Amino acid sequence: MSKWAPRVTALVLAAALAVVIVSTTPWHLIDLPRPNPAQDFTPAEIARQQAFRAELLPWSTTSWVLSVVAPLVIGFSPLGRRWYDALRISRWYVAVPVLIAGLGLLTSIITLPTDILAERVTREYGLSVQGWGLWARDRAVNWLLAALAIAVIAVCLIGLARRRRTSWWVPAGIVTALLVLGVSFAYPVLVEPRFNNFASMPAGAQRDDFLRLAAEDGVPVEDVLVADASRRTTALNAYVSGFGSTRRLVVYDTLLKETPPAQTRLVVAHELGHAAEDDVLHGTLIGVLGAAFGVVLLGALLGARMADPRRTAALLALIAIGTTVSLPVQNLVSRRIEARADYHSLRLTNDPQNFIAMEHNLAVTNISGLTPSRWRYWMFASHPTAPERIAMGRAWAAQR
Repeated sequence: MSKWAPRVTALVLAAALAVVIVSTTPWHLIDLPRPNPAQDFTPAEIARQQAFRAELLPWSTTSWVLSVVAPLVIGFSPLGRRWYDALRISRWYVAVPVLIAGLGLLTSIITLPTDILAERVTREYGLSVQGWGLWARDRAVNWLLAALAIAVIAVCLIGLARRRRTSWWVPAGIVTALLVLGVSFAYPVLVEPRFNNFASMPAGAQRDDFLRLAAEDGVPVEDVLVADASRRTTALNAYVSGFGSTRRLVVYDTLLKETPPAQTRLVVAHELGHAAEDDVLHGTLIGVLGAAFGVVLLGALLGARMADPRRTAALLALIAIGTTVSLPVQNLVSRRIEARADYHSLRLTNDPQNFIAMEHNLAVTNISGLTPSRWRYWMFASHPTAPERIAMGRAWAAQR
């Protein structure tokens, strides 16, 4: 196969991905006034948020930088190949997962000091309530799941490259896209229970109200699940995950305990907005297309060299680059999707007053950043800021 084939295919997939993102993202919903945190948050609330972030961000940012730099240094230096050879495992399909797990563990150890310091800050401010044993257990589970997922992908890519030296990227792109689709479908039932226990919300007026709200919205919801998030955090949250038979509406037990019913109703209406717009499915399909593009791009960059398992560390470095570069785009789309869910909740409930109160309550309890720096906003913010969301509530009220 021509060396130009993966390059042309990558360009076509990139163009298709751009078209899908541009054409399906809700870029404009309502004209918003300029957000003003001082209008809705007291000086004490603003000062607490600023102090929290001033203490937390140096450690969390350092940890993130280290998690990106470590695989780059190892992957793009002779270390990666030397460590693969040092394993002395004759079967490459065993050596590759072992190396991936080892490198993941090494990265976790490198970031351990800064992660501990970040966790201490969240405890000092009352946001984290978990013990160190549970914290360590969650890190171990994250490491195992990430290592497993990356190992499956790497073994598939290398195995196909060893069988089809020049055209491996064609079946590999298809297989990887199917893996992304499968993980998104199975995530609620395979991964989420590793971190939280879920129980059906007890019968009562609030549960009936949630189900009635879903029926009014035309969203089929068989059950409302409550996650025991209070074992780890005081943060308030709810979410929708999965699609089809694995779609679930989940609310944190902290949200039910600490938030007035009218505000909790708006949080649920926001999550119903995600379900009504099939946002999880939409995100999954973009992820499928993005995964196919990434694999084809690897085909253009590495070609037949992908068949060499000694390049596994270099593959991890390329994955780290791709993940980092795509993060601002992912978060840009996510912020617009979240804004649409906010808009949906306002339309469904017609309750802007409690919407504004709810956004204020969430921001104060979660110690959310009110005015993040521009680079941090574009790089890490998956949701609009609380002042932006409150501005939407005011704009909605002003229109009506």
